[in-house]
Amino acid sequence: MWIYDKKLQFPVNIKNPNPAMAKYIISQYGGPDGELGASLRYLSQRYSMPFKQCIGILNDVGTEEIGHFEMIATIVHQLTRNLTIDEIKESGFGDYFVDHTTGIYTVSAAGIPFDATCFASKGDAITDLMEDMAADAALL
Repeated sequence: MWIYDKKLQFPVNIKNPNPAMAKYIISQYGGPDGELGASLRYLSQRYSMPFKQCIGILNDVGTEEIGHFEMIATIVHQLTRNLTIDEIKESGFGDYFVDHTTGIYTVSAAGIPFDATCFASKGDAITDLMEDMAADAALL
């Protein structure tokens, strides 16, 4: 179905850990407006779309969002690798670290785990497309 290049579309090469920044960026991974919700939104909505061209677009956008999901995970991983206990405490990363150490987990910046209520798939083409536009506008 897909060909996976096994490399990021845009390479990520963060040299200095920054767990404070990771706390915010993790929300783009599994927060309410993150890449997981975006990919599931498009890939779920495609099945009730009555127009073949739109089905293809929703599938393409959904798979593109999965690529973004991978880039965000890489960013968070690089920002949190090789942390010292002092860096964890000083950055406020301790609450996340207690539950996940430096594992990548679908969570918002506030620490709320990903929930499928972060996206909609109503089965009505207009409603779903309005949801998509509203979700993408939230990032602008």
